Amino acid sequence: MFRPVMTAGAAVALVAAASFAPSSAAADGVPPPDRVVIDVVAVNGSGCPAGTAAVAVASDNTAFTVTYSKYLAQVGVGAKPTDFRKNCQLGLNIHVPQGFTYAIAKADYRGFAHLENGAAGLERASYYFQGMSHTTSVSHRFAGPLSDNWQTTDVTDASELVYAPCGAQRLLNVNTELRVSAGSSDPANSTSFMEMDSTDGSVSTLYHFSWKECP
Repeated sequence: MFRPVMTAGAAVALVAAASFAPSSAAADGVPPPDRVVIDVVAVNGSGCPAGTAAVAVASDNTAFTVTYSKYLAQVGVGAKPTDFRKNCQLGLNIHVPQGFTYAIAKADYRGFAHLENGAAGLERASYYFQGMSHTTSVSHRFAGPLSDNWQTTDVTDASELVYAPCGAQRLLNVNTELRVSAGSSDPANSTSFMEMDSTDGSVSTLYHFSWKECP
């Protein structure tokens, strides 16, 4: 299962899409030499309206990023009653070179939060392969007062990695959620929010692959 790690004020990073030059076959744990391609099959949720989520694969096939531009949960002045919770569900078709399979070994989530004294925030994430019952889910909680960048890192132990079935194309479903509650703060005169987005694309979630060769 994921082991959560959380830090604040973290630096952000964006990984651009690119190809990787072919080479000889890799050993377990080493990324495949040929390019990995990800098709976004489905995008649903109040945190990722159409056209506001983008996916890119790292040039060395070690990870992929999801970048959001409208992912904001808030309560208080200017917020609608439904704005306290936002979510996004992505269905990703990850095309990997023949003879390889992958698992998600680590996931980094980043954003900015402003929580008034007494307010609270929640970031939750899960993923699973289509047709498989195993779901990995981790939650992180934040307490006000807080006004800073936030980052959470969920790590899966090597012995518990769940790999995509060899020789079968299965969608990877990635689900995320942000929640904000006013708590003991004064929502009539203040606003608390959490976001997992950036107008310049500099804030993104990062999913790290673990690779192995199929039998």
